[in-house]
Amino acid sequence: MSAGPASESDAFEPSHSLVLRPARGYGERKDEHLVRLRRIEGQVRGLERMVEEGQYCPSIVTQVAAATRALQEVAVGLLDDHIRRCATAASKGSAAEYAFDEVARTIRQVVRL
Repeated sequence: MSAGPASESDAFEPSHSLVLRPARGYGERKDEHLVRLRRIEGQVRGLERMVEEGQYCPSIVTQVAAATRALQEVAVGLLDDHIRRCATAASKGSAAEYAFDEVARTIRQVVRL
């Protein structure tokens, strides 16, 4: 696993001719995100079983809400990583405006959940 870009210029990869995007990555928390996602996957399999077995609807809805909240927490964690790693790196270069616009768009997506 790489410790990160060797220099600030290595922290960007071209996305199109006018804008440079920060290199992608999840910082130090990639394993934490994967653990959470696997846990959520188990929750969703449990929901499927509940529906197949015809369990009480309010119980299923409660579990759906719990899985939804867990996914929202993953989204917030990924956004936090993005701000700390990608947007912060981009803010020091010529792609600052694009980086902050991207963060704002991402926040809007999370808020719509």
